[in-house]
Amino acid sequence: MDAELEPVCSAKGCRREAVYEIRWNNPKIHPPERRKVWLACADHRESLADFLDRRGFLREVAPFR
Repeated sequence: MDAELEPVCSAKGCRREAVYEIRWNNPKIHPPERRKVWLACADHRESLADFLDRRGFLREVAPFR
């Protein structure tokens, strides 16, 4: 089956289309160049980025695609 999957927001319970990439890493376990990515809709971009920033994990936020 060739159905395309639409990228959705990483916020718990959200199924909206992702429009941002929130790039992060945990410096205690990841090398500095490594980036993990959470996807975010417009409504959750700030809350997801704030969550990571408070922990010192946020590296950058960029438009998705």
